[in-house]
Amino acid sequence: MFSGLRDRLQAARNKLSESIGAVAEAAQPKPTVDPVKTSDAEPVMAKNPTLADKVRVLFIERELVVSEKDVSGALGDLEMTLLESDVALPVADALVKDIRTGLVGKHRKIGESVDALVVKALKSSLLKVLGSGFDLPAYIKTHERPVKILFTGVNGTGKTTTVAKIGAYLKKQGFSVVIGAGDTYRAGAIEQISVHAERLGIKIIEHQTGADPSAVLYDTVQYALAHKIDVVLADTAGRFHTKANLMSQLEKIRRVMKPDLIIYVDEAVAGNDAVVRAAEFDRTVGADAIVLTKADMDSRGGAAISIAHTIGKPLLFLGTGQSYEDIVPFEPGAMVEELLGGGPL
Repeated sequence: MFSGLRDRLQAARNKLSESIGAVAEAAQPKPTVDPVKTSDAEPVMAKNPTLADKVRVLFIERELVVSEKDVSGALGDLEMTLLESDVALPVADALVKDIRTGLVGKHRKIGESVDALVVKALKSSLLKVLGSGFDLPAYIKTHERPVKILFTGVNGTGKTTTVAKIGAYLKKQGFSVVIGAGDTYRAGAIEQISVHAERLGIKIIEHQTGADPSAVLYDTVQYALAHKIDVVLADTAGRFHTKANLMSQLEKIRRVMKPDLIIYVDEAVAGNDAVVRAAEFDRTVGADAIVLTKADMDSRGGAAISIAHTIGKPLLFLGTGQSYEDIVPFEPGAMVEELLGGGPL
């Protein structure tokens, strides 16, 4: 996943390391007299040290202070890299500002790894932007059952399939699940979610095509209460945030169902468009977490980097394929390691 962004960040990492390393190399003194050696071990000072001897010892013990000038060019390139990867402008600005703070004014003993200093700053900044993630099983275990989860999103982003994938995931975690077929308008929607539910062995509550989705989801919650089901997963029709009547319908669903969590679903490949839409859904009907589908098809990674920071809500899962198992709980630390590889945190 996100191979393009990974390559670009690695290039930025190398340029920052080279920029700071060049300063260290230029600052290194060139003594004309070597210190006296008593063995093959570390050099020691002569009994009557020359000026060059003293300079060399001071240099070995001194520290290099990274300046704004040392990193400004590389950070400018990094910002362009982020923007070209569909990272939202405010997020790119926040990342570059935090990385600058993490580097400028830092003391590094001559001889210490420049790359380690750079990787530490990059990882720290990315983790701040990505947030802490969201542990859904832990949430369910610590809240009153049934936990009611409402799924929202625009048309064609894989929301219904995501409901099925999360149902399969929760069953493997040992939870009982019921699905509410709240997409009552799209042709074939009820049949689609019904097929998924049958394959997974999950109970589904459905009404006829064209029924009030609020009524369907109300009945689903009542079924869960009566049968002591752990989790209600409520599918809804895809809709664009610009359609006022459909957004009003979603608001009615929320009032009737009283969900514990509202999960917004969009495509990772949508990039900054997904970020903008998520913010609008959050503003109109709310969003507690985000799922990004088609992450396996996204080389840029802009939405995954931007979305949590932009709306202040955690990224919950990444969809990575077509099978029910192809959904990955989002772990910020794992994503940072994938983007930057090994090195100190």
